Amino acid sequence: MRRILAGIETEYGLLVEGRGAEDQVDEAMALVRSYPGERFSVWDYRHESPRADLRGFHVDRLSVDPVDLQFDEGRDQNRPHDVRSDQILINGARFYNDHGHPEYATPECWTLADLADRDREGERVIWETARTYASKTGRTVKIYKNNTDFHGASYGTHESYLVPRSLGVKALATAVLPILVVRPLLTGAGKVGSESGAWANFQLSQRADFFSEVMSADTLYRRPIFNTRDEPHADPEKWIRLHVISGDANMIAACTRRKVALVKLAISLAEIGGAPEWEIRNPVRAIQDVSRDLEFQPKIELAGRSWTNPMEILESYFAAAERLLDLDEELRFEIESSREILQLLEKGNWRDAADRVDWAAKRSLLDDANQEGVDWKDAMMRAYDLEYHNVDPDEGLFHALESMGQIQPDPEFILGHPSRAFVRGLAIERFGSSIHTVCWRSITFRLNDRLIEVELMPDVDYPRDLASIQDVESFIETVRGKNE
Repeated sequence: MRRILAGIETEYGLLVEGRGAEDQVDEAMALVRSYPGERFSVWDYRHESPRADLRGFHVDRLSVDPVDLQFDEGRDQNRPHDVRSDQILINGARFYNDHGHPEYATPECWTLADLADRDREGERVIWETARTYASKTGRTVKIYKNNTDFHGASYGTHESYLVPRSLGVKALATAVLPILVVRPLLTGAGKVGSESGAWANFQLSQRADFFSEVMSADTLYRRPIFNTRDEPHADPEKWIRLHVISGDANMIAACTRRKVALVKLAISLAEIGGAPEWEIRNPVRAIQDVSRDLEFQPKIELAGRSWTNPMEILESYFAAAERLLDLDEELRFEIESSREILQLLEKGNWRDAADRVDWAAKRSLLDDANQEGVDWKDAMMRAYDLEYHNVDPDEGLFHALESMGQIQPDPEFILGHPSRAFVRGLAIERFGSSIHTVCWRSITFRLNDRLIEVELMPDVDYPRDLASIQDVESFIETVRGKNE
């Protein structure tokens, strides 16, 4: 079974005392520039192509929320270095402003445990940065790892998976789309209310309300469940980056591992032609039905007017993976733990999953509030919802649950070999004065008035002894040697 390199990009909610929505972009830019640690600040945009579509064409324009346009008015969009305010950190991560939200993109990781750790590390990075910014400005700064402001705006948590281009978009979409539709049952962050359609007291997913398309390259408006942006972050002749935008921001690390594991299973099955075939008649309606059905058995209509449910779809992937894939210890664990959760839900014992599923942990808190007389439509319920995602360890409700031992501790897995993110971070830490630009795909060094671009390969285990190299020329030579 081929290993899959993956990463997570999280846009955080930002609230600065005394500042409004019209100040959001400026505040996010200033905040990320306040990062207190060592970093490099020149990102290379040459390989970015947000309008390229996996289906073989370029779109004329990307859809933009008309409300967001008001806040971008008058800004020079041709100066991305200024607007993005990129900070590349010595762990290989990227920290930047994305449309008024501080965004943390983890280092790319081989294993689920590594990725969940790096995602939690991002929470600590942005909280320490917020504290620094608050000290500098004298204003209270709050940071939320969630996906909605409850006023119609959504900000994303995106996943990236490196996939061989030879697989093709049709096979990839056929395998992955059903998983994206049903996985909120196991990985949703939970949400009070609704921002499209009829009112719902509680939903499993924060993002489900915001999808209107099945497939497209858009991310900011008219969002698709399956995103077709073709921006590989690697050699475009060899690689596709599957860009998943339909997931929630998770506080529980088990949810982070699980949502990535489910997509990895689908990709791996697609690569051997063994993915279950589920042709969902209306995926947009289906993901919203999954999110809103608190009995956990929404009817999902298939082409041909037959029906299924999320549990049947998930089990078909688990059974196929066990039958056809050489599963590692992590993926076997995720299949087993997912089945345990599904069994609890089938019996109506969703509270017993509150130690490992975000929506269940949040719903348990909110149900207690409701039983004390707080109506679901009361603003207090949304306040509780939001505070679950507060990254301040002294204020956030998730952190309170964790400190009380109500969140299942993480299992111990052997961490993976260093990926290309290790090389990126090491170069910034050791040889920053010799670096011209950095991006996911490569590092460009400036040596003796020459620019030397060094590829960072997405399928290479880079050795830890790179850290012992003292001069930049030897570092470049060694990295290039490992690429061959």
